[in-house]
Amino acid sequence: MPKIEVCLTPALLDLYAIENSIVVVIDILRATSSITYGIENGAEAIIPVMNVEDCLNYADKGYLLAAERNGEVVEGYDFGNSPFSYTAEKVAGKTIVLTTTNGTKAMHLAQERAHQVIVGSFLNLSSVCDYLKKQDKDVLLLCAGWKDNFNLEDTLFAGAVVEQLQNDFTVGDDSSVAALDMYQLAKGDLRKYLKKSSHNHRLVKLNIEEDVQFCLKVDVCTIIPVLEGEYLVKLSI
Repeated sequence: MPKIEVCLTPALLDLYAIENSIVVVIDILRATSSITYGIENGAEAIIPVMNVEDCLNYADKGYLLAAERNGEVVEGYDFGNSPFSYTAEKVAGKTIVLTTTNGTKAMHLAQERAHQVIVGSFLNLSSVCDYLKKQDKDVLLLCAGWKDNFNLEDTLFAGAVVEQLQNDFTVGDDSSVAALDMYQLAKGDLRKYLKKSSHNHRLVKLNIEEDVQFCLKVDVCTIIPVLEGEYLVKLSI
């Protein structure tokens, strides 16, 4: 059987052999949730870039420019990474250039070596799991974390994926076991569990509880964003 592993932070990614693996990038609060929601709502593509300045390279192309740092929209940009900025009314038919504190960095690091990079969130949990079951490929669940540190919310999602795939994959590392145990402890009330997280404390100060609640909804979306070149687009299955 193929194996499934969990990388708890991008700082550990070099420890994993991913050349033949599908890497699922996870940034629950809020980048991969917003990306999933945007593609679901008809965005033509989302271009993840590493730095705020990189967005400016696309300023003359008519794209929407989205930049977030430390949970807040960067001044002068169209929006940040709130899922409610990615409604059909705002993004259908559009291309968005996006940079975030953690998620877009993780995507670029994964793309350097991975067989394929897709985007995971609670919003498309079942679609991601169903796809991975059919591929006969090793899987690495890459938690974007917070500035290269471990975080709870991304690890909880990794545990949710491990729970669904554990009978079809060899669980390859202790990080997967820990993520699964944590998810099974928390899944009865994910929001309550996450109230103890450091990122929750940061987000409370920004008054975006509605965003957090939305990002923890399961299977609101059916699509899977996949990174093809510089573009995140809808995966054709």
